[in-house]
Amino acid sequence: MLIGICDDEKEVRMFLGKKVKSVCPEAEIRYYQSGKDLLREEDPVDILLLDIHMPGQSGMETAETFRETNKNTVIIFVTALEEYVYQAFDVGAFHYLVKPFDDRKFKEVLLKAAGQYREKEKLKEPEKGRYLLLKAGGVHTKVFFDDIMYAEVFNRKVTIHGREGNIEYYGRLSDLEKQLGENFFRTHRAYLVHFKYVVRYDAAMVETDMGAALMAKQKYSQFVKRYMQYIRQERNRS
Repeated sequence: MLIGICDDEKEVRMFLGKKVKSVCPEAEIRYYQSGKDLLREEDPVDILLLDIHMPGQSGMETAETFRETNKNTVIIFVTALEEYVYQAFDVGAFHYLVKPFDDRKFKEVLLKAAGQYREKEKLKEPEKGRYLLLKAGGVHTKVFFDDIMYAEVFNRKVTIHGREGNIEYYGRLSDLEKQLGENFFRTHRAYLVHFKYVVRYDAAMVETDMGAALMAKQKYSQFVKRYMQYIRQERNRS
């Protein structure tokens, strides 16, 4: 479990780090002195302790941007400012701890957050065994999620490139994206890539075990964050 602590004061970061270790000794902790530092992180944290009053970009502004690419992180605001408690709901915050707080309250909140994180991990249905039933040329074909390397669309025809060969059908890539879930990423309006089969990538292209997909420049940063998260989750499962 990876826990991030974002606060502009070093003393506060170290103080919270000690408290986290006393409650969750197995956790890895990462420290960020600003919202910008946090948003530059390519490996998303599982639980985030976030201050609100910070110079430059506030914690609330940071949380709004952070949520765009980190839907599953459990956010706990740790702040002396009470007036932002209702805004915290807008970014899906798990809790709002107001300083000063006692050890009992901190332990209670962090353990509940860790429990919520673990429940989310359990609910992530493994791809193995899941499949699509596609109709092409009057024939229905079962296509397993785990076998799909990438998909592309051209003139309303979707081509799925799989380990067992390719299949074409008329449809929308956006519909396929919703069906396949978070282990797939829309690198470009015409391409959908399975993280499992990524071999190499840059800001222009993603190569898989079988073929390549275009990368839209505006998608690159989000792709890297999601891909790093996927890798870490797979390591945790092994």
